[in-house]
Order: sequence, then C-alpha cells, then structure tokens
Amino acid sequence: MVEQKIRVLVVDDSAVVRETLRNILDSDPRIEVMATASDPFVAAERMREEIPDVITLDIEMPRMDGLTFLRRIMTQHPIPVVICSSLAEEGAETSLRALEFGAVDIITKPRLGGKRFLEESRQALCDTVKAAAGARVRPVSSRPEVAPKLSADAVLAKPTHVLTETTEKVVMIGASTGGTEALRELLEALPADSPGIAIVQHMPENFTRAFAGRLDKLCRIDVKEAENNDTVFGGRALIAPGNRHMLLKRSGARYYVEVKDGPLVCRHRPSVDVLFRSAARYAGKNALGIIMTGMGDDGARGLLEMSEAGADTVAQDEQTCVVFGMPQVAIKLGAADRILPLQSIAPAVVQFARK
Repeated sequence: MVEQKIRVLVVDDSAVVRETLRNILDSDPRIEVMATASDPFVAAERMREEIPDVITLDIEMPRMDGLTFLRRIMTQHPIPVVICSSLAEEGAETSLRALEFGAVDIITKPRLGGKRFLEESRQALCDTVKAAAGARVRPVSSRPEVAPKLSADAVLAKPTHVLTETTEKVVMIGASTGGTEALRELLEALPADSPGIAIVQHMPENFTRAFAGRLDKLCRIDVKEAENNDTVFGGRALIAPGNRHMLLKRSGARYYVEVKDGPLVCRHRPSVDVLFRSAARYAGKNALGIIMTGMGDDGARGLLEMSEAGADTVAQDEQTCVVFGMPQVAIKLGAADRILPLQSIAPAVVQFARK
C-alpha cells in the first residue's frame, strides 16, 4: 500500500522563497507541495479547492499579515501551520506570538550557504513539516494580557547567586514540536524557589533569546538564554541557544553549563540527548529528567542514561502532547519512571525538590 503524501500549501510573498521551499519539500518522498500562494488571499482561494495537511506561512506579507491569517485559520478551520521566518532577531517576538495563536512550529527561511548548511536546512524543514502533519491542533482561546510581576526586587537589586541558597538538585528538560507552549505552561506553574533548570527546546537560531525573555516576564523563576559558563542555581532556568549544544557540567558543588558548537545529534543542534547524557554524568541521582512533546527520538536514550545513573525521570503523556514522538520512544526504552500529563509535571518538580 502506497503511503499518502503530506499535502503542503506554501504561503510567502517572495517568488524565490516559494520556489525554494517547493523544491526542498518535493525532494522528500513523503511530502508534496499542492500549491503556493503569494499572500493569504490567494491562499484562501487555493484552500476553497483543497484543504492542505500543512501550511507553511510567512509573517510579513502585503494585504494581510501572517498573524491575522493564522488567527482566522485557527478560528474557522484549524490546520497545522508552520511559521517560515527570516533569521532576523527583531522578528522573533512576532513569530513567538504565532506559536501562542496556534502555530505548531517555527522554521527559518532557507538561504544560500555551504553544502552542510543547505542539507541541514532541508532536513530540518522536511522533519518539521512531517511533525506538523501528525500534530494535535487545537483552537487557541485568547489569553488575557499578563500584568508585570512586581516585588521588592523592583526597588532592591537582585541578589547574586552567591546569596542564593545552594542546592545540588537540578532539572533537565527536553522538548521539540509543541514544546514552546508546553514549556510556558510548565514554567509558569513553578514556584520561585524551584531547583535550577536547564532546557533544550528545538528552536531556530536567534529565537531562543526572545523566547527566554518572554518566559522571564511570565514566570516567577528567572529565565534566560544560556551563555557559556552560566551557573545553574535555584530559581533560574537556562534555555540552550538555537544552533548550539548545551551540556551540564559540575565544579565542586557548582553546576554550570557549557555552550558549544558541534555536529547534529539525533538530527538536532541543540540536542536533548547531549544535555541529558551530560546530566547523567555530572548530576546522577541529583537530577530530574523530563522529556516532553516532540517528533523523533532525541532525548530518549539520554533519559535512559539518566535513569540508569539514578536520576528521576518523567515523560509527558500522549493525551497532552502535540506530537507524541520523543516521549513515546523514551517510554518504550523503559527510560521513564513516570508518565504524566502536562499539568502534573510542575507538581512533580516541586515534589522532587522537597524529596
């Protein structure tokens, strides 16, 4: 039986980008570009003839911007949408809003580069579209604006980590497709005195800083994009920068991260496996590993190594995953001590901290 191809509608105002995306996606035997559109109005006409399985959508377009079109799609006929954005950092905040409005993932527009860059871009784009095709897309209800969190810190300077109570416990989190919103929900629910956290979320370069900044405004813990040698301490979460691996290291009682270049691992950079394996080596039983929504198997073997080193391990359950890929593989390997719905993971972190 011939497997039915994933039908994709490419929406972008650049003819060059539309043609490039078509060529890349059509090179995958599981994907077929059913049509391209120069703006949302043309896309709407195409969709009257045939509903695609996945839409790749530009943000900045004439006549109607991508965010407005996305909100209409999610209100009227929810379809997996992948935002195709430039690498410009100033556009990262808008792209992250698209994830809140229901987009499945963000990819960067392909550009000219070396052979290795083009191959990695092709692989990432095709993998993202295939993950989106199997994603659970839900209509997104509007969220109220969050008032800035104010405390005595608004007047007093924040203490350095030297003044923060030291803890040996650390939490390692890995996520991919659907992870941005899942991480927001998880981190928002954590108290300010949570253990130090290190996170790998598969996300393009230049988007992780904006993502971390947005989470920092919403959460009681501090959230920042990791820099080399940053300390992992209570009340702080570090997010691996896009296109860089992040490892947990230890010097005496101090945990810190190493941010470095390197080859793709499990088809990703940053890789969850890299973070988890380093945690197994340097934190052992003092760590909690959490694997969340995402396509593929990145992190599954690393979580198994953490478990074998004595760490507590958790996998997100199928019902609350946008894509039940990474957790499913981890569960099949026997790497997860517990399988929990998203809303139960924050309480598990609190329980781990108090154990």
